[in-house]
Amino acid sequence: MSKKALMIVSFGTSYEKGMAAISNIEKICREAFPDYDFFRAFTSGMIIRKLSRQGVDIHNPETLMDQLAGEGYEEVLCQPTHIISGLEYNKILDILKRYAARIPRIRMGKPLLTSEEDYLKTADIVMSELPRQLKTDEALILMGHGTEHKADNIYTLFEHVLRDVGYANVFVGTVEGFLNVDYLIRRLKRRAFRKIYAMPLMVVAGDHACNDLAGEEKDTWNSKLKDAGYETELILKGLGEIDLIGQIYADHAREAERILPKEEE
Repeated sequence: MSKKALMIVSFGTSYEKGMAAISNIEKICREAFPDYDFFRAFTSGMIIRKLSRQGVDIHNPETLMDQLAGEGYEEVLCQPTHIISGLEYNKILDILKRYAARIPRIRMGKPLLTSEEDYLKTADIVMSELPRQLKTDEALILMGHGTEHKADNIYTLFEHVLRDVGYANVFVGTVEGFLNVDYLIRRLKRRAFRKIYAMPLMVVAGDHACNDLAGEEKDTWNSKLKDAGYETELILKGLGEIDLIGQIYADHAREAERILPKEEE
C-alpha cells in the first residue's frame, strides 16, 4: 500500500484564535481524506521563527517536502488555504514542481476564490455571518490582504459578484494597494450610510484584523470610519472558522490537479 500525505499549507499565524481557524480547515480536509497522513506547513518564515521561540515547530513547504520524499511517500496532496492565486500560492506551486521527480504523484488544489461557483458560494457564506440583513443605510466592508500580483483584481471581481447576486451595500477593500480604507470611505460618502459593518476577508482574524481593522490607533480602519462619522460594528471572524468555507477547500483538494516533472509537461 502506497504512502499518501495530505499537506495543508497556510501563510500562518501566531494568534491562538487564528490557529483555530486554520485547524478547522485542516480538520475538514482530514475528514475528507481519511487514508492520508496529515501534515501542516506555513509559508511565513517570520511566523515559523516566532512559533519556534515558543516551542512550536512547524515546517515550511520545502522542508516538509524534503521530509516526505525522504520517508518514501509516493503521493502528496497539497491544499493551500490561500484566498487568491497570488505570490504566496505560486511560491508553493514552484516548490512542489521541484519535487515532482522525487515523489511519483503530487497534486495541488486551488485557492478559495477560483471558479465562478467559488465566488457565488463564498458570497452567500460571508453574508450569512451578518447578524441580520443590511438596512438601506447600512453597509458591509470586507478587508482583504491585497497583493502586488495581478491576482489583486480578484478582490474587485468578488465585489462585482456580490453586487450581481443582490448584495448592493457591500464593499471590498485591502490592507495593501489602491483598495484601501480611504478609497472605501470616498465611495461610502457617495451614499447615505449611517452604520458600517466590517469583517476580514481572510482565513485568519489575526494581526491585520486585530490591529489594522480593529485597533484603536487613529490610522486603523475602524478609527477612520468613526472619524468619517459612521457607527461601526466589527465581525472579527476569520473565514477559516466557518465550516462551509472549509468544505470549499476540501472540494478543491478533491479536484486537485497533478503536478508533473518537467520532462512530462
